[in-house]
Amino acid sequence: MENPLHLKSLNHISIVCRSVDKSLDFYQNILGFFPIRRPCSFNFDGAWLFNYGIGIHLLQSEDPENMPKISIINPKDNHISFQCESMATVEKRLKEMETEYIKCRVEEGGIYVDQIFFHDPDGTMIEICNCDNLPVIPLSGGDTVLRPCSTLHCTMQQNKIQQMV
Repeated sequence: MENPLHLKSLNHISIVCRSVDKSLDFYQNILGFFPIRRPCSFNFDGAWLFNYGIGIHLLQSEDPENMPKISIINPKDNHISFQCESMATVEKRLKEMETEYIKCRVEEGGIYVDQIFFHDPDGTMIEICNCDNLPVIPLSGGDTVLRPCSTLHCTMQQNKIQQMV
């Protein structure tokens, strides 16, 4: 496996919002991100958040009234996925917050991955899963089985992969 652009990690995801304030509330209070300083040289409204080793940049839509209204929860649509410690806790909290969601289960070789899908205030699909149950198996590289990257072990895994090639 080559790394032609010498990438290190995912830095951030940008999301265009109808209301930065509503999205800021969602990403803070539901997903646990915290606001961070944003360059003051930007000449448009937005907010930056950080947690779990990644950033989310909220960008105020220039035409919020004409943003598409997305209401159907479709696991096969574009989405952002987060691993969690307890699917039961996630489901309980979403019920308490009266957040509409759907549950799915994937099975591969006797290993089960549970997923919960729901939307942010602008219809961006969010997935919460226990995806770290499923090993990462490169299509080339023999019998090598990897585990999904955690913040602490990702660099070691990436180095191992590069050494195998």
